[in-house]
Amino acid sequence: MERRFFYFADPMCSWCWGFVPNVEKLVAAWPDIPVRLVMGGLYPGVTKPMAEHRKAEVRKHWEHVTEATGQPFDYGFFDRQGFVYNTEPASRALITAKRLSGTQALGFLEELQGAFYRDNRDVTDAAVLLDIAAEQGFDRETFRESFESDTMRQLTERDFHFARQLGVTGFPTLLGFDGERYRLLSMGYQDWDWLQKVIERWMERSAAEQQTTVH
Repeated sequence: MERRFFYFADPMCSWCWGFVPNVEKLVAAWPDIPVRLVMGGLYPGVTKPMAEHRKAEVRKHWEHVTEATGQPFDYGFFDRQGFVYNTEPASRALITAKRLSGTQALGFLEELQGAFYRDNRDVTDAAVLLDIAAEQGFDRETFRESFESDTMRQLTERDFHFARQLGVTGFPTLLGFDGERYRLLSMGYQDWDWLQKVIERWMERSAAEQQTTVH
């Protein structure tokens, strides 16, 4: 059976940052099942700076994520003036890392998330994204050329479209695929014990369905 996980995330989604330990546990628990990372597109193409009321809303989200998961945040972010919360560049950097490395780049996603939330680095800035790529072992110029290409813009938009096509509108979202159909495993943050049980039930159900089909 061709099982795989589809993980829909965004580098600038705070609950996705909170979900990092669960993704690590997922990979460790089922190392033989591939995890396909898809950029869902949280706020791509935003052009207006964050208003103060929006900052207050985001700050509450961060506080809730820390309370639920223990993930660290640098609240100095909220001292930024004129910050435009455009998630497309960071998503495109992730797609670039996937293409250049030939992997799903889950580690690169975690680095982007940590840079933004823990270290208060501006991952909407292409120069910062190139710095992070270089820190992760990519050749800076090669990464820059690919990151700025029309191909990467199109591949990033293709991820966004794929998420919309499957009805994924919130992040993090985890789907299971058994070779025939997609199954929603979780949408939004869930703790590991709950998620693990849901995944195990999905595996049992899909195996039973396949047995029924074969016989």
